[in-house]
Amino acid sequence: MFNKIGQIIQTKELRNKILFVLGILAVFRLMANLPIPGIDVSKIQQFFSSNEFFGMLNLFTGGALDQVSIVMLGLGPYITATIILQLLTMIFPQLEKMYKEEGEDGRRKFNQYARIATPFFAAFQSYAMLIFLKSQGLIANMGSFELVTSILAITGGTVVLMWLGELISEKGIGNGVSLLIFAGIVADIPSNIQQAILTYDPAQLISYLSFIIASVLIIGAVVLVNEGRRNVPVSYAKRIRGNKMYGGVSTYLPMSLNPSGVIPIIFAISLVMLPSMVGTFLHIDFLTNMFSNSWVYGLTYFILVFIFTFVYTAITFDPKNISSNLQKMGGFIPGVRPGKPTEEYIQSILNKLLIIGATFLGAVAITPLIIEGVTGIQQFSFMIGGTALLIIVSVVLDTMKQINSQLEMREYND
Repeated sequence: MFNKIGQIIQTKELRNKILFVLGILAVFRLMANLPIPGIDVSKIQQFFSSNEFFGMLNLFTGGALDQVSIVMLGLGPYITATIILQLLTMIFPQLEKMYKEEGEDGRRKFNQYARIATPFFAAFQSYAMLIFLKSQGLIANMGSFELVTSILAITGGTVVLMWLGELISEKGIGNGVSLLIFAGIVADIPSNIQQAILTYDPAQLISYLSFIIASVLIIGAVVLVNEGRRNVPVSYAKRIRGNKMYGGVSTYLPMSLNPSGVIPIIFAISLVMLPSMVGTFLHIDFLTNMFSNSWVYGLTYFILVFIFTFVYTAITFDPKNISSNLQKMGGFIPGVRPGKPTEEYIQSILNKLLIIGATFLGAVAITPLIIEGVTGIQQFSFMIGGTALLIIVSVVLDTMKQINSQLEMREYND
């Protein structure tokens, strides 16, 4: 590890990229603490701490939401736009062709559509959030001018944040959007550690030790499943052109245990929290208390994560397209005929992997409930379960891989 750190410091290009990323993250944290004018932040923070849904949203913005800052929505509108466009590929064939068949150019156009749609989603979400906070008596009455300027400020903050993410991806290292979400999540860790230390009770020593052991085991399991692959062997037929022979090599098709990432958890938690949010907004006690029972909440949450894992994978992973591409390039799976049999074989492997991946994803999603119930410790439970943990692990692993690849390229060049 120390050898790698030394290599990073000595490599000027890589060092500058990392410093650039850290600078962008510092700008993000500064923006997260710039509230829009005319807001009583203390009332809003008290409300968010007592509401599970908004507390979760606040977690992913690094506290920017309960500060009602200019980046209070984080990258939520951009992620929403991207997810909706991906869902629309199931309805519009042209959009599906662009996303799945046109390669890098198609993905670039698809991402451009998501960027164009982001300001509209940001304006709508900021308006809805301000009206909701107003209905709860958390912000003073706003005139038309104040409301419009606040919406423009929040929308502008979201667009700037999206631009900063693009800058990280282009000039820094790692995925910019993922790193900004990661920064928002880990921003609250120091305050949670401080709170746990201040409220420490020696009588809870066994609970704290159990929590630490569970943390290590769960994080290890997340890394294992996140990196887990099923390598499907692929061979290419030999072709002779002139005096040269092409093909005749063997490789493999990597299939991940968790191809859908954290999206199923985001879908599931949004759906589970929707009745509570609507009930709070409309003052309907039945909806507000629908999932007040932790067993009902946990079971519903697990089932939704399991289902959405299959649904989202069906959108993003197309065995038919993979089978067609293999056939076009002269590739085949040994013992399986090209075409429809290859498609069915890949689909059968995918279904088996998804059963494992979806079960694990659902288990990780409800881990905070289990940890909190067993240990009684609430300060750290979000850190070892759910979307937060998967994002942290995924971003750290991806960034480490990119740093290692940069170092390896330097060694080859030398």
